[in-house]
Amino acid sequence: MATRSVGRGVGRLLGSLCRRPGLPVRPLRGLSAQGGATSHLSGSAPAVAAAQRGSYLALSAQAAQEPAAFWGSLARDMLVWDTPYHTVWDCDFSSGKIGWFLGGQLNVSVNCLDQHVQKSPESVALIWERDEPGTEVRITYRELLETTCRLANTLKRHGVHRGDRVAIYMPVSPMSVAAMLACARIGAVHTVVFAGFSAESLAGRINDAKCRVVITFNQGLRGGRVVELKKIVDEAVKNCPTVQHVLVAHRTDNKVHMGDRDIPLEQEMAKEAPVCTPESMDSEDMLFMLYTSGSTGSPKGLVHTQAGYLLYAALTHKLVFDYQPGDVFGCVADIGWITGHSYVVYGPLCNGATSVLFESTPVYPDAGRYWETVQRLKINQFYGAPTAVRLLLKYGDTWVKKYDRSSLRTLGSVGEPINHEAWEWLYTVVGDSRCTLVDTWWQTETGGICIAPRPSEEGAEILPGMAMRPFFGIIPALLDEKGNVMEGSDVSGALCISQAWPGMARTIYGDHQRFIDSYFKAYPGYYFTGDGAHRTEGGYYQITGRMDDVINISGHRLGTAEIEDAMADHPAVPETAVIGYPHDIKGEAAFAFIVLKDDVGGADMVVSELKSMVATKIAKYAVPDQILVVKRLPKTRSGKVMRRLLRKIITGGAQDLGDTTTLEDPSVITEILSAFQKYKDKQAAAK
Repeated sequence: MATRSVGRGVGRLLGSLCRRPGLPVRPLRGLSAQGGATSHLSGSAPAVAAAQRGSYLALSAQAAQEPAAFWGSLARDMLVWDTPYHTVWDCDFSSGKIGWFLGGQLNVSVNCLDQHVQKSPESVALIWERDEPGTEVRITYRELLETTCRLANTLKRHGVHRGDRVAIYMPVSPMSVAAMLACARIGAVHTVVFAGFSAESLAGRINDAKCRVVITFNQGLRGGRVVELKKIVDEAVKNCPTVQHVLVAHRTDNKVHMGDRDIPLEQEMAKEAPVCTPESMDSEDMLFMLYTSGSTGSPKGLVHTQAGYLLYAALTHKLVFDYQPGDVFGCVADIGWITGHSYVVYGPLCNGATSVLFESTPVYPDAGRYWETVQRLKINQFYGAPTAVRLLLKYGDTWVKKYDRSSLRTLGSVGEPINHEAWEWLYTVVGDSRCTLVDTWWQTETGGICIAPRPSEEGAEILPGMAMRPFFGIIPALLDEKGNVMEGSDVSGALCISQAWPGMARTIYGDHQRFIDSYFKAYPGYYFTGDGAHRTEGGYYQITGRMDDVINISGHRLGTAEIEDAMADHPAVPETAVIGYPHDIKGEAAFAFIVLKDDVGGADMVVSELKSMVATKIAKYAVPDQILVVKRLPKTRSGKVMRRLLRKIITGGAQDLGDTTTLEDPSVITEILSAFQKYKDKQAAAK
C-alpha cells in the first residue's frame, strides 16, 4: 500500500486561503487560539495565528468562486490519502452527476482510527453513556481500532467482500461504531437501520439494499426497558433471501434463540487477529446507505461516498461547534440517523475527538439525565433535538440547575427548526446565557451541516431560533413557484442550493432517476431541499418547514404516504389521508382522516387496529396521534385529495380555505368540520 501522508494543518490552510489582496480580514469564529484549528494535524503557533486572521466573508467568497482551490487544499490537508486525487470536482446538477476528489484513494477507517493510534493510542475515542446511569465506559483509539479489525476480519471470514452491503440494526454503542468502521475498513457498504423500526421496515431496507449480513444485539436497553432486537431481526429475515448470516452481539446476559445462520459475534471476534489491512477505496466508492422518507410511499436509500463525505463531516464538526483538541463532544443522536453518522461517528473520530455515545433517554431515570451526564463526563459541546428540549422544559429549571454545566461551551440544535421558547430556555437556563447556541439546518441528503450561526466573523450576532449563515461552499437561493430566483432581503421561497459541495448524497441506491426527480427536477440547475426558507433584512436564513408531503416527528422525517400505505391494508378502510400538525413536544405529529366501509361497525376498534398496523409496519413514533373517521375526503375533480384543506381545518384556519374551486363537492368541508367538532367535544368530555 502506498505511503500515507498527513497534510500541514487546517489552521494554516484556512489562514492562507483567505490572505488574498482586496479581501476583508477579520477573525473567524470557530477557529480559536486554544491549540489551533485542528487536533490531529500539526497545529504550530504560526498556523494558529494564520487561522485567527481568517475571515468568514473571505472564505465564503473563495468557496463560492474557487471551489477547486478551496476544497482541494482542505482535502489534501485534512485527510490521509493512499493515492492523491487528480480532479477536485466534476458535478452537473442537470444529470445528478456529483464527483469529488476523483482519482484519489483512501480508507475512511484509517482516517478515523489508525492515524490517531500512531500518535496517541491511549486517547479516549468513545465514552459510552450506557442506559444505566453512572456506568459509562471509555474506549481508547487503540481499543476501538483493535475491535474494528477483529470485527472486519469476522465479516471477511463470513463471506463479506468489498462492495457488499451489511445491515446494522443496533442501538448506539462501541460495538455498533466498530461495525460501521469495520465495513469501511474492508470496503463493504453499511446501512444502519434505527433500532426502533419494525421487522417489516427492517426487511424492506435489507431487501432493497440486498444485504448479505445483518449485525444486531440479542437485546437492547433504553429507558430501563428491554428491546427484543434479535426477535425483530428473526421476524425480518424470514422475508430476506439475500441474508446469509446474522451476527449477534450481546448487550444483556439473557439468552435468545440462535438459528442456523446466527453467529455469536464476540466469540467469533475473539478468534480473529486485532489487525486488518485496510482496503484502498476510490473517493467515489460507496461508504454507506441511509434510508430516509420521501413524499412517496417507499423509503429511499441515499448513497454517501468516501472522501467528500468524510471531509465535510470533519470540517463542519470542527468549525460549527468550535471543537478544540481535548474536548468531549456530546451528540445525543442515535446512529440510525444521519446526525449520528456525521456527528457521533465520522466527523468527531476523523478529528481525533472524544465522542459520547448516549444510549438512554432524556428522562431516564429522571429529567436531569442529560445534565447529570454533562457534569459527570465534563461535556464541552452538547448537540440534541428540539423535541427533547421542549419535553425537558416542561419539567422546569430545577432538574437543570441541580448539576454543574460549567464545562459546556457550545449548545446545538438539530432535526427541525427550534421554536423561540425552547431556544431561550436552552440558552438561558442550560447554557447560563454564556454558551454559543447553534441552530443547525441540514438533511440526510446534505451529509453535514449546511446553515448554522457558526462559523462567522468573531463576535458576530446570533439570533434566536434561526440557522442564519451558510457554511463555506453552500450557496443558497430562494425560488418562487415559477422557478424565478428571489433577490434581496425579506423574501420567502423554496430553499435551493446552487452549487455542489463534497458532503452531498450521490444517488438513491438502484434508482438514479428518482434521485434526479426528487432533487433536481423541480428547479433545474439547483438542488431543491424540499424546505421553504425566509431571508431576513439582515441577509440571514430562517427555515420555515417542509414544502412537500413530509412531516417531521420529533426530528424524524416521515412521508405521509408511508403512513397512508401502512393503513391502506386494513380491510375496513378504503381511503386515508394523513397530514402533519403542530405539536407541543414533537414539533409535528400525524393526523389521519379515514373513511370506513358502509357496513363497518365499531370504529374505535378499527382505529386501535390502525395504530397497531402503523407501529408494526413502520415504528411506534409514526403512529398518528389523532385519527378522525369521516364519510369522505375532499378531492379535486381529478380525484386528488386536497390535504391543504384538511390541514386548515385542524389548525383552525377553516375561515380562510383559499381557492376551493377545484373541489369536486364543496359540501364535504362542512361534513368534515362537523365530524371534527364532535371529535373535539368527545375528547374534551373524556378529560
